[in-house]
Amino acid sequence: MDPKELPANIKDDKISEETKKLISSLPSHTDSQGKNICQYQGCWYYYNTLQGVLNFQRGFQPQDTDIILASYPKSGTTWLKALTVALLERSKSHSSYDDHPLLYDNPHGIVPFLETDQCSSSNLAKFSASRRLLSTHMPLHAMHETLKHSSCKIVYVCRDVKDTLISWWFFGCAVHKIEPTRSLLESMLERFCNGTIFYGPFWEHLLGYWRRSLEDPKHVLFMRYEEMKAEPHEQIKRLADFLGFPFTKQEEDIGVVDKILDLCSLRNLSSLEVNKTGKRNNLNNKDYFRKGEVGDSKNYLTPEMEKKIDMIIQEKLQGSGLKF
Repeated sequence: MDPKELPANIKDDKISEETKKLISSLPSHTDSQGKNICQYQGCWYYYNTLQGVLNFQRGFQPQDTDIILASYPKSGTTWLKALTVALLERSKSHSSYDDHPLLYDNPHGIVPFLETDQCSSSNLAKFSASRRLLSTHMPLHAMHETLKHSSCKIVYVCRDVKDTLISWWFFGCAVHKIEPTRSLLESMLERFCNGTIFYGPFWEHLLGYWRRSLEDPKHVLFMRYEEMKAEPHEQIKRLADFLGFPFTKQEEDIGVVDKILDLCSLRNLSSLEVNKTGKRNNLNNKDYFRKGEVGDSKNYLTPEMEKKIDMIIQEKLQGSGLKF
């Protein structure tokens, strides 16, 4: 394809000539919002995201002390980031929140995305004196070669697929400043179910991390959003244990777990000034906070839509042991 014939967003200055040539050879289509998307190594990316994935694969140098928070988009990413930040910074939660980083920055500003925040080993500031806290929406196989010799820990959070779809629908509409119409939801559902959606197919995303968590539980923790909502104390302690920062009995006795959960609650985070008025990468921080409810999809999906998703889930996850 002649470069002059390439879609406008492939001409972005941040996309290298080498990547432009690669994109021209890849399967591609236009998504529900009219943005161009292409398939690389079995996963669908926007062009600028693909450039970030390639930068990561070619230049990222992992450290054994790294912590990577992974998720499919709109699956509880913001909450997991906030909880992990609060866990690692919990000395600031014992008495006063005055100097806590979550008060002054959105969780996504504190924990950068490996593939979209121009992360490299040279420009990543350490979250603390001994480790880096990072995040990604990349499927596990996209990171395999880069991380295969690393002992870094990966925490993956998954969410009910129907709730994920609805959250994705509302978030996309908020970002693009369009109405969340029924026709757009139907279009997204179709792409969701055939796998040709951003970071899709979702089932391969889930299964990659699920299987690795079974094979290597010391380095990959698989968490469920619904369990985090139903059993917050147990799940945050599980997270702390996995990361090697277990709560002491004294911390539990003085209510540190409760303080962290309160600090990271949707109610509290969404009420902070930084999340009401702040922006990050031209996105409003407030758009990362909506309802956070379990089962909210029932208010928007028809029985036919729910059945279609159920059939896909049953087919794609059959025999894996992973169920919703």
